[in-house]
Amino acid sequence: MPPANTLHLLTGPTAVGKTAWALRWAERHGAEILSCDSLLFYRGMDIGTAKPTAEERARVRHHLIDVCEPGEQMDIGWYVRAARAAVDEIRARGRRVLVVGGSGFYLKAFFGPVTDQIEVPAEVRAEVDRMAPAEALARLRELNRGELGALDAANPRRVARALERCLASGRTLAQLAADFARQPGAFAGEQLELTRLERETAELHRRIDERVAAMQRAGLVEEVRRLQAAGFERNPSAARAIGYREVLAMFAGGLPAAELGGTIARNTRALVKKQRTWFRTQLPPHRVVAAGGLQHEDAIYPDFHDRSDPAESATGRA
Repeated sequence: MPPANTLHLLTGPTAVGKTAWALRWAERHGAEILSCDSLLFYRGMDIGTAKPTAEERARVRHHLIDVCEPGEQMDIGWYVRAARAAVDEIRARGRRVLVVGGSGFYLKAFFGPVTDQIEVPAEVRAEVDRMAPAEALARLRELNRGELGALDAANPRRVARALERCLASGRTLAQLAADFARQPGAFAGEQLELTRLERETAELHRRIDERVAAMQRAGLVEEVRRLQAAGFERNPSAARAIGYREVLAMFAGGLPAAELGGTIARNTRALVKKQRTWFRTQLPPHRVVAAGGLQHEDAIYPDFHDRSDPAESATGRA
């Protein structure tokens, strides 16, 4: 059995089957599920996110789902603090923790720091907001003697955020990066057991097509109308999410209704391709399990199953 400070994490691309296997493993091993899916935070975004249903959440207790309004943007710093508190709370009740989701930025928070501790005063943010993009970039270059490191200087939003931090801290980007690298993450000291579910591409594409069709039958278009009335377009993270942005485009006359499902499926397949690349290049070495070949939920984590289980032959490392 794993030590008491083990965090189990389950990830994988969209539509791979994370929810079903997570529920089965959590039920079997007395675990509760901590979401690290960037869209499950938002209330009312249910159909387009394939959010676990009320019945599924009744089977296993879930955390950090439906924690903010769709018009409010989730803050990664808040998420990290809330996730840390949830882990401690779950363990205090003698339960295990299973982190589930495919959102890379939030998943990465369990392996190291993802945000610095710099507080940007409102007056600094207002000063930067008044600058034209070219002016902000010139000021940033001046403060950094022209050395911007890996910053995407063509992205005005990233330039503005970088300038805010330089002005607020009085430090260069290189100094800030060095400080960040020395900063411990919120889950330092935890033993992390990460498993990634995968499927053959053709099978995954079929599952995506089926999921999109099911979403349309369940009332995706009506859900987007409700969210639009609630002001979710104020939150780019929500309104630009696949499934929602296509419906908004249809409302605006930019996408024929007959092409809605096919466009969502095509964009989801493109997302899956990006997710797979990110998982391979950004995550530490981890266990990869062929979801289509799983015979038993214990095959997801070797600490919890007999290694003679035939499902072991369907696993590998990445």
